[in-house]
Amino acid sequence: MHSFKRYQQNPILTAADVPGDAAYFILNPGAVKFKGEYLLIVDVFHTEGGIIFWIARSQDGVHFSFDPEPLKMPPCSDGWIEHGVYDPRITRIGDTYYIVYNSHNNDLGCRIGIAATEDFKQFRHVSLMTQVNNRNGALFPEKINGLYCCLNRPFAGDEKSNCGMQLSFSPDLVFWGKSRFSISSRSCHWDDLKVGAGAPPILTEEGWLVIYHGVADTCCGSIYSLHAAILDREEPWRILARTKHPIFFPQAPYEKLGRTSNTVFTCNALQEGENIRIYYGAADAVIGMAEMPLGEILAACHDSYHYFDFAGDSLKGV
Repeated sequence: MHSFKRYQQNPILTAADVPGDAAYFILNPGAVKFKGEYLLIVDVFHTEGGIIFWIARSQDGVHFSFDPEPLKMPPCSDGWIEHGVYDPRITRIGDTYYIVYNSHNNDLGCRIGIAATEDFKQFRHVSLMTQVNNRNGALFPEKINGLYCCLNRPFAGDEKSNCGMQLSFSPDLVFWGKSRFSISSRSCHWDDLKVGAGAPPILTEEGWLVIYHGVADTCCGSIYSLHAAILDREEPWRILARTKHPIFFPQAPYEKLGRTSNTVFTCNALQEGENIRIYYGAADAVIGMAEMPLGEILAACHDSYHYFDFAGDSLKGV
């Protein structure tokens, strides 16, 4: 069965792990390996209101400790005031790590912000990607036809509005355009309401692997599950293959009940040997870890008739 396998000791991080009494919930981290250390940039739903970023570090990828203080984001340009930040995706290009995240203003809505760092100590603002409501930015790790490329999801209306993903291009990470629509929601599927980028794309022999979240609108509320697609290497708006069923579905108790129940949501995918590891938000309340062989993910994109294993065997160790 094509499914991510949960780490047996999930959840690996909860709000109780944040220093002091600073957090109600934690969720949806960006993840990267940096100088032999695993780093998570974690969404922390703060007791004073809003969401901030906080870095957690680990030597083994399982046992994490939060920094003493939250990450201090650089101020945005053009007078944009951030009242909250969330859902960071981290992409390395050369020696620079770009953090593409959701930047929220209470009056004007959400934009995609881009920050950069070389050491995860000092951060600088790069740009705001658009002037319309937009979320779920995921930057490709290399240029395509000489241009930076970023998955994103512009939206209008409320949380029940259908939304799909597009790709936008830039010569300098500041001015964006030439957008091409790519992955849409699908009726009568587990991603029938909206879709959005999960991890930054991974280059494989078959093309760009995109692990994304899909939202289904049900009589019991929205359900967030994970799916995958393979995009053409040179024309990434072209879908070569796509999973028919979820490759990860909210099934464990900590995924089914929380701030946003029935939710698994990733902003990262790290290649660990032959496996892809994700650190994911569960029910918008805690963080879990899961793994799946890269070959199985690619196979699931081509297999139109595989069935999801709701039992979801657990990982016994890493």
